[in-house]
Amino acid sequence: MWNDFLTQLTPQMWQAVWVSTYETVYISFASTLLAVLIGLPFGVVTFLTGKGEILQNARLNLILNIVINIGRSIPFIILLIILLPFTRFILNTTLGTTAAIIPLSICAMPFVARLTANALVEVPKGLTEAAKAMGATNWQIIRKFYLPEALPTLINGITLTLVTLVGYSAMAGIVGGGGLGSLAINYGEYRNMMYVKWVATIIIVVFVMISQKLGDDLAKRVDHR
Repeated sequence: MWNDFLTQLTPQMWQAVWVSTYETVYISFASTLLAVLIGLPFGVVTFLTGKGEILQNARLNLILNIVINIGRSIPFIILLIILLPFTRFILNTTLGTTAAIIPLSICAMPFVARLTANALVEVPKGLTEAAKAMGATNWQIIRKFYLPEALPTLINGITLTLVTLVGYSAMAGIVGGGGLGSLAINYGEYRNMMYVKWVATIIIVVFVMISQKLGDDLAKRVDHR
């Protein structure tokens, strides 16, 4: 068993493991960032156009909720295949780590939007009334009251998104997305290098645990309730 381990995990293979680890970290963080940049404002608008909120608009709120629900209901592996032509149009390729970021971020956008809307729902209603009594504008209410109050929950939601995308990035390896998922498939499965599969899995688990711990600590640090 030990001889098999040494035979499979040569210095060259360890180099491939470190490169794949970097690719997984890059894919996960970049996808999360893009998803937050678009999904968070989308979720804020969805909440604010809800019944009784400062930008109430029943029709727009219905449309936004339908878009979010449809986006969340499509399995990632199907979305990945559907978006191959779009990814090729944007980057002129469907292979590599950067190409994997596009379907991953699009997949996570409705997820972030829903988490954001749900986080804002938890903000006490009296806060809006107090802000209006002080003469705050709608933008000031959002920036100085809603978002700061919901920040701990938003951080937890972003952490959950990152952790989810780490797992999805492994799936992206099926279509040449790079990262530890691609390494596990190309070497662990196709070349029957069992130990490479285990090493890739362990690294992903450790990365998820560290990310979750850091996210939880940050959420507690900004929670002043």
